Amino acid sequence: MQYKENLGLPKNVAVVHEWFSSRSQGGSENVVKSIDATLNSQSITPELFSLVDSLSDIPSSWLFNRKINTSFIQNLPFGRTHVQQYLPLLPYAIEQLDVSRYQLVISSNHLVAKGVITSPDQLHVSYVHTPVRYAWDQMHAYLRRSSLARKGLGPCIRYLLHELRKWDHLSATRVDRLLANSRFTARRISKFWGRDSTVLHPPVDVNRFKWESPREDTYLCLCRLVSYKRVDLVVEAFNRLNLPLVVVGDGPERDYLEGLAGPSVCFLGNQTDAQVQDLMAQCRAFVYAAIEDFGIAPVEAMASGAPVIGLGRGGLLDTVSCLAKGHSCPTGVLFAEQTVEAIVEAVSWFEESRLWTNFPAERLRLWAENFRPEAFSLKLETALSVFWSQHQERCDDASSDPFDAYGSPHQT
Repeated sequence: MQYKENLGLPKNVAVVHEWFSSRSQGGSENVVKSIDATLNSQSITPELFSLVDSLSDIPSSWLFNRKINTSFIQNLPFGRTHVQQYLPLLPYAIEQLDVSRYQLVISSNHLVAKGVITSPDQLHVSYVHTPVRYAWDQMHAYLRRSSLARKGLGPCIRYLLHELRKWDHLSATRVDRLLANSRFTARRISKFWGRDSTVLHPPVDVNRFKWESPREDTYLCLCRLVSYKRVDLVVEAFNRLNLPLVVVGDGPERDYLEGLAGPSVCFLGNQTDAQVQDLMAQCRAFVYAAIEDFGIAPVEAMASGAPVIGLGRGGLLDTVSCLAKGHSCPTGVLFAEQTVEAIVEAVSWFEESRLWTNFPAERLRLWAENFRPEAFSLKLETALSVFWSQHQERCDDASSDPFDAYGSPHQT
């Protein structure tokens, strides 16, 4: 792997992430891992901070035996495993992490990490996976699904989210530079925080996927089975189409979704990495109906040579180019509405016109290579180098003698 040498970054760097939890490992943790690796390539070993940590004592974790500076939430009952139950305390908790001795602070934020307190002499760069969904544009959908709201606590939850929105906006003003994981996230940052950001797509480990296997006639849907992923729409669509659909993943919606499923829909639950790789490599197409801030699974599907049939909104517009739009290198089919009818129409067109023949597996894989970790690291290096240089210039300007140009204040 080739990296630029001597970026001029400081050696004392802090990396802040919301939580390192064995119960919740996904794309945001992979971003932190890549940030850490990028800094390591520059002979920088960052100090890690997090609200809680339950990974550094697991031998198979990349964090094994790493020192993680944690908050008081770590010592509260079930804090290590159920940190989100302390949501009202999390803004306060993140502000108690002391990062004052680090010249460069990098936060990985999807809830409160950007809220760490820094001084004007420090540079704080925040990589934003999403502004808090359930506090902003998805609040009403969240409340409709909330069991606590159904038990009469809706007004309390609404007030809590109102206060969280105020703090979320306030804490965003403390950050010096913002990196967004997609153009969609950048638009949300602009809308909710009034800030500009630089888009840097997250890393996807495309090399672990195979793309040369013979393909079957089965469609694949893989994600956490939570309501905002809208797997219910995909299941209903394939019930109508009577086409084979395999659903991979688990979550609170699983029982409900299995109750919806007809004979052509099969639920496999969570699968090993090797099993997922095989399913990706063999499916006819990957179907996705969620509005995502980025969406790693569709990129993994393309790395496996599978075209994507997905909702043409959110971060998917950064990763999937639609055949119907006349792109020179199409990677899937995008439907416009988040409805059963729209999915049925898109899949029917895909089947009846045998559109899979328009998506050579090798071409899809080459496109997915744009999101490999090496590409992320090179772009992150460039961004940090520019941000740090500009920060130093501002600090030099601020430290110059204010009377150099005008003489002593006592001079007449």
